[in-house]
Amino acid sequence: METYCLGLDSGSTATKAVIFDTKGRTVAVGSRRVEQRQPRARHVERDMEETWAAASGAIRDALELGKVSASAIAAVGVTGHGDGLYLVDRQGAPLGPGILSLDSRAFVVRDQWREAALLPKALDLTGQQPYPYAAVSLLKWIQVNEPERYAKIGHVLFCKDWLRFCLAGVPATDPTEASSSFTDVRTQRYSSDVLELYGLASIGHALPDIVPSTSVAGRVTARAAAQTGLKEGTPVACGLHDVTASAVGMGNTEPGVLSITAGTFSINEILSDHPQPDPRWSCRNGTRAGQWMNMSISPASSSNVDWFMREFFAHETRQAEQRRCSPFDLIEDELQAAFAEPSSVMFHPFLFGSPFEQPASASFFGIRSWHHRAHLARAVLEGMVFNHRYHIEALNSAFPARRGGLTGGGSSSPMLAQLFADIVGIQIDIPDSQEASALGAALCAGVSIGAFDSLPDACAHACHIQRTHRPDLEHQGRLNEAYALYVQLMSGMSPLWPALDRAAIVH
Repeated sequence: METYCLGLDSGSTATKAVIFDTKGRTVAVGSRRVEQRQPRARHVERDMEETWAAASGAIRDALELGKVSASAIAAVGVTGHGDGLYLVDRQGAPLGPGILSLDSRAFVVRDQWREAALLPKALDLTGQQPYPYAAVSLLKWIQVNEPERYAKIGHVLFCKDWLRFCLAGVPATDPTEASSSFTDVRTQRYSSDVLELYGLASIGHALPDIVPSTSVAGRVTARAAAQTGLKEGTPVACGLHDVTASAVGMGNTEPGVLSITAGTFSINEILSDHPQPDPRWSCRNGTRAGQWMNMSISPASSSNVDWFMREFFAHETRQAEQRRCSPFDLIEDELQAAFAEPSSVMFHPFLFGSPFEQPASASFFGIRSWHHRAHLARAVLEGMVFNHRYHIEALNSAFPARRGGLTGGGSSSPMLAQLFADIVGIQIDIPDSQEASALGAALCAGVSIGAFDSLPDACAHACHIQRTHRPDLEHQGRLNEAYALYVQLMSGMSPLWPALDRAAIVH
């Protein structure tokens, strides 16, 4: 009987359970949505029990759809959205809702740390300046605003750690997730100096043990077996932070290759064999000891495209949902025509956030009476990729890349993937698996039980390239000029963003 590994991937809106064979082929996918709640301004949460219910339901769905017996699942690997916070009390019960990485309640904490000149110290010690949605920022906010909740904390977990706790009953985290807030960038281990820097020394007891990503962190309990359909005793690997899992799922486990994800966040990352902290990126633990993942990100990618399609192509978006296809399949001719002619329209994709400290906002520029919605759509797509280039140029200043892998919303469209190649200026590879994060988690599971010798060995067997896009030199030249103007417009708008933000509050 063939054996399989299951990768559980809990994103910000959906949780997927994907069964893979040892060659990386997808056998079955189960998917359940998880409701986001915004009870107050800047609060983005979800119920932790509902999150587990979605995960267990997705696992049952995958087993049923794939007609795979529980005994055929050799191991389970877990990944989930990074940062945020999932707290449990000393009895292991949820301590309030899970907090997503879209949450910004702790922006005041971040501002206070900046004013106190703490951020440069954090960069030197931890390899990053904490975002408002970082675990340390959220813990500080809870310490100040919800002291009773803070006092009851038994374990500080991240999304994947909560799901693994539900599966195996063992609190733990892995090096990639631990390094998102709590580790010394040089030793790659917990540091009391980090907690003291943030005034969080009292939470040290609640940090879970760090278990290697490719090690067994526990086994499926009888209770979890009944809820998921998995076999009791099935090994559960510790797993990875989701963006690192995505890189692994694309086969990128060594320096020199960019891993790009076009999703809710613009995620751009590259591995290195030495730490090099810089305010333009976060320097976190990599896939093994002595390796670092350098990630430059902002909440400014394909979510802008989703918004534009809902607002300007509402009919086509509804049609696409009915036909179960991409809305771009329905507007391809219109969009191709817009790309085929000159256009002055540009777009800053900052609807949901930006790479900058100041409160940047989205803007269209250069619109004239003869432009129509497809010209605006082209500008949104180009603006999204320009923002990726902004991050990638920062990374490439220290870590040159010879090629890049692309996953997320942009990877399924050959036109958009080519746009990435032309704007970024390097070869872009599209992975064969559309579930890169889940595959990365499943490969951790495979290594944990000896199906593979290491993650590089697992990637060699299971990660394949579907197609490759190389820069078109003629298009690249024109887009370089457009990108230079895009950057000039950012510089021009930068002094006005705070005033625009205040105006929105007043009105």
